[in-house]
Amino acid sequence: MKKVFLSFAAIALVFSVYSCRDTKTEEANEEMEQAADDMGDAMDDAGDAVENAAEETGDAIDNAAQEVKEEVNGTDDNQ
Repeated sequence: MKKVFLSFAAIALVFSVYSCRDTKTEEANEEMEQAADDMGDAMDDAGDAVENAAEETGDAIDNAAQEVKEEVNGTDDNQ
């Protein structure tokens, strides 16, 4: 009876250790997927920020060019 009980306990221990290993592996995989998703979101945000900055820079250049053109033509309202 002792051998049966010890065998049963040993099997239970093996299953519990194995199930913990799977759980940790699954948790690590989920954390890696979440980190990848977060990195993708951050990259999208950075891309949007760069695009907005480029548009604002382009607008500023267009406005400055228009100011220079008006100044050269003598039609500048800020005289």
